Parts: sequence; C-alpha cells; structure tokens
Amino acid sequence: MTISSQPAKASPDRRADKARNEADNPSSLVVRFGADEPLALDSGSQLRDWQVAYQTYGELNEEKSNVVLICHALTGDQHVANVHPVTGKPGWWERMVGPGKPIDTRRYFVICPNVLGGCMGTTGPASTNPATGRPYGLDLPVLTIGDMVRAQAMLLDRLGIGKILGVVGGSMGGMQVLQWAVAYPDRVLSAIPIAAGARHSSQNIAFHEVGRQAVMADPDWQGGKYLELGTSPRKGLAVARMAGHITYMSDQALHRKFGRNLQDRDKRTFTFDADFQIESYIRHQGSTFVDRFDANSYLYVTRAMDYFDIAADHDGRLANAFLDCKTRFCVVSFTSDWLFPTSESRAVVKALNAGGASVSFVEIATSAGHDSFLLEEPELDATIRGFLAAVARDHNVT
Repeated sequence: MTISSQPAKASPDRRADKARNEADNPSSLVVRFGADEPLALDSGSQLRDWQVAYQTYGELNEEKSNVVLICHALTGDQHVANVHPVTGKPGWWERMVGPGKPIDTRRYFVICPNVLGGCMGTTGPASTNPATGRPYGLDLPVLTIGDMVRAQAMLLDRLGIGKILGVVGGSMGGMQVLQWAVAYPDRVLSAIPIAAGARHSSQNIAFHEVGRQAVMADPDWQGGKYLELGTSPRKGLAVARMAGHITYMSDQALHRKFGRNLQDRDKRTFTFDADFQIESYIRHQGSTFVDRFDANSYLYVTRAMDYFDIAADHDGRLANAFLDCKTRFCVVSFTSDWLFPTSESRAVVKALNAGGASVSFVEIATSAGHDSFLLEEPELDATIRGFLAAVARDHNVT
C-alpha cells in the first residue's frame, strides 16, 4: 500500500532570498488544512489555511504498522534521502535511510515532514498569509516544538496513520522525538532522541540570540518584510549560520581539519581577508546557507528551540512527563558534543527510569562533535538498526 498526495505547484518566480515555500518546492508532497481545520498553537493563537510538506520512502504495509517518523534538525528539511531540489546535493541522512541501510526502506515506511515555521513547503513566515495575500513575515505567531509536533500529528491523522513504530531525530529533531513521546505516549511505540535534551540551555539560547540579532541588524531585513520589498538579509543570515555552525563541531574536529593553516598561502596578508582555512570554511558555510533557507524561518525555528522545556509543563519535574510511559526509548549522545552534552541525555535517561519507562542509553565516543549524527559513525548505525529491528520484531512487523 502506498500513500500519495498532490505535489506542490511549480512557479516561475523566485523570491529575493530564495526562500522555498510550496510554490518553489515541486518535489515534495503537501497536505493542506482549510480554515475549518485550525491548528491550535501554544501561544493561544490558531493557524488557519495551513499546510505541511513532507517526503516518504518505502511502502506502508497493509496494517500501517511499519511507520518510522524522522524529525529533522534546525537547518534540515524533509529531503532525507533524495536529491535536494534546491542544492542538488544528496539528502541530509541518505547514509542512514534507504534499502539495506540502518533505517531500511525495504522494511519501514519512512516519513519526514518539514517543520512548522520552516521554508521548504510547510507554512512558515515566507508563506502567504491568507488574511492579507502577502507573506506572513513576523505576523506569523511565534511557534514551539509542541506546535511542530501537533502539526505532524494532524498530518499523520490525515494520512490515516495511527501508531508509529519509531520516531527518530537528532538535535532539534531529538526535541521533537521527546515531545512526541510526551504528547502522544499511546501512539509512539519507540523513540530515538539523538544529541538532544529535555530543554534548551541558557548557553544555547545565547548562541541563538546572537544569530537572530545578526539577521535583524542587516538593513535588508526590513523589519521582517524583506520579501515584500524585494530585498534579502543575506549578510546577516550568513553570519548567523557561521556562528551556529561553530557550535556543531568540536575543537578537536576543527583542529584536525584546519588547525591554524593559512589559506593557499605561506604568509599572512595582514588584512581582514580569509587568511586561515577555518575562516574560508566558515564563510563558505554562511554563503551557501542563504541560498536554501529563509531568514525569518531562522528566527522562528531557533525561538521554538529556545522555548523547549518539557519539565516546565509538568510542575518542573522531568520525571513527571514520563510517568507510566509505554514508549520504548533509545537515547544517544556523543562524547564531544558540547552543544547538547552527554549530561543532558543522562538527565533524560534518569527521568525515564524514574517514570518507569523502558530505556537504553548509548554514549558514542567520537571527536566529531554535535554533528556526529550526520556523519559516518558505525556505532550509531548499528544502534539504530538493532533497536528498530528489535521493536519491529516485538510488534510483529515484518
């Protein structure tokens, strides 16, 4: 049994900042929700006439019991294991998802939605506000991880999918995984949060604020109305990406790859050009990012991460969030991750144990830093493959 939806329409025009909404993203499937199907937001607002873009891989079995939901990270999207329609590059987790891979599409039906507030087809600040006919910009209500997960649940409802065999995600994706298990404990059979925590730390909030201020300080941001005015805060968004990307790597990884090597020269130039290789690398990360991501989406999605705090909704006690939780967990962390250090994962494991949940914990020794879940890590591959296979076997999914 396969699932299909109407693909998004193609459009000849490109917005100034190359933000991709439904019209610019013809390769994704899109489910639309009308004015009579509002999405209730944590802010107290409601979102009407909204949509979710998503990708699927593999086939849904007759029992609809083989669903693996993948939740993407901050700057990711739904293009997990296909050629990205904007960059032309392979999907961001192609090494993990596909036939014979750890998340084996010969066995599992994999679905990955673009998050609410994103810029690859799901309603976000670059989308058209039905009330005005113009891009939302900052008129879009501020969103949360809970809102993102609620939108995903409504998508699965529309697709006729009830229980989920496994929810998997790293970083912000891991936050969504935890939110899924807390908000829909009877729906999630297993959860794999990777390189994540139950709340955002003050340090991480500070890094995000630096990025947001860089975007908003760019004169071309125009108070968030740059799409209407035909400008693009490329410089500000590039700086935000540069600052953020540094946190995804470890000091060891940066030193091993770049050290203090000069860029294609033997001597210093005594200018502010990119003398060092690391400078050139970081500048490249910033300049390529602005071609595929919307600046306002960056503001909204980072803010959603900042607000994330599972314990806050459970009398300040994380264990209360997982009381009598029937979901089976595999929590994964990396030794060199200083953005979401192992202590954050251990706190989740401790709370799960206190709540009586079934939980496994894997700390993977690596020098690659936070982004390890996107890189070649054989222990991570084996962990995900084995854990999902055990859950599938226990629930008679063949």
